[in-house]
Amino acid sequence: MPALSEQNRRAVLDAVLRIVDMKYMGPEVDTSSLRVTHEERVVGSADPAEFEAAMNALLKDLGVSHTGFFHESTPRAAGRIAIAATFTKAQTSDGERWMFQDVHPGGVAASAGIKPGDVLLSVRGEELVPPQAMPFALGERYEIVLRRPDGSTVAPMLDIPRPKDKDRPLVVPDQVVTARRLEDGTGYMRVTMFPGVLGMDVARDMVRAVQELAADRLVVDLRGNTGGGIGCLRLMSLLCVDRRGVGYSVGKATAKKGYRKEDLAVFDRIPTSRWGALALIPRFALAGRSVAVFTEALGARAHHGRVAMLVNEHSASAAEMVAAFAQEYGLATLVGTRTAGRLVAASAFKVGHGCRVALPVAEYYTWAGKRLESVGVTPDLDVAGDTTAVRAGRDPQLERATEVLTAGTVPAAVPAVEYAPTTS
Repeated sequence: MPALSEQNRRAVLDAVLRIVDMKYMGPEVDTSSLRVTHEERVVGSADPAEFEAAMNALLKDLGVSHTGFFHESTPRAAGRIAIAATFTKAQTSDGERWMFQDVHPGGVAASAGIKPGDVLLSVRGEELVPPQAMPFALGERYEIVLRRPDGSTVAPMLDIPRPKDKDRPLVVPDQVVTARRLEDGTGYMRVTMFPGVLGMDVARDMVRAVQELAADRLVVDLRGNTGGGIGCLRLMSLLCVDRRGVGYSVGKATAKKGYRKEDLAVFDRIPTSRWGALALIPRFALAGRSVAVFTEALGARAHHGRVAMLVNEHSASAAEMVAAFAQEYGLATLVGTRTAGRLVAASAFKVGHGCRVALPVAEYYTWAGKRLESVGVTPDLDVAGDTTAVRAGRDPQLERATEVLTAGTVPAAVPAVEYAPTTS
């Protein structure tokens, strides 16, 4: 990020606070108090990195997820997004360290040969010990040192690509959907994120995976899934036969004037082509971020009524939509740990001098009216991650999920409520 003059830093601060007043959707915030608390540090930060940190400290005081401040020349993303892997704290022979937990196929970490159970010792020659945060940034190259479960060390290189979209700084793994049959014949499908605004590619890949598995028992693994777009609708549609309410998002303008969820614009079909996507533009142009979501009524599948879903503390955003939907309707047994509680609709706004601010612009509620932001989804079976087992090559959460399916103890499905929208 280039250095800005004091006048320019003040102008950026003013623009950010105006955007918060106009667009931010979340708990009530007093922007005057934010200015009083943070103005001196923000305006006085001549160093670009310090200025960026000061702006992000201001946004952190909003108390919600999906906020961020960055310069378009150096887009930022969380470490788990940059390298397609998550971490957990672990007690090791080297002391408390970060251990790789979810390593997504086709991502930066997996491409470097990293596996769950590997322990991170250093990054660019510097020790990295909890709670110190992951330093991985987009467009950078990092040499790291790992301790393998057998006690050996390796030093792979992480080459993190730059994002194609400055407004949505993401690194998408080569494989987002993977599937296989487990030893007992249970189908296993892992979805690591839902890339794309409409998610046509991931939707297609999930259908293909389910068809190829042709399994009457299915484990859906959303551990470490960072979320994404509405492509998650296809996964929810693959869990039930019929059309039923998933949830709804509400933007600031709609919330101010009042609304009924039944009257919101309805999204109930992922388009199959670019032309189908273009047709949605006039339909939702006036809706903003206020939309009700319904499943696609794709018909019966062999696995219906016999689904287990794996989630953990890194399952976020759209992954939480799926988990909450499955739980509310009794369509799957959730196994793992409580999800991240990071579920809002966000947008990035230009605030001058190449700077951008990301803010929540709509709140999301399940069809039953539950707000997931900062709350998350609590699994039906709480099975904590076991670092010792992972380092030994075991997966206790997956083991428990398959036990549930084998025993036939999945919950009874809740029937859908008949509903015809008054508007579309």
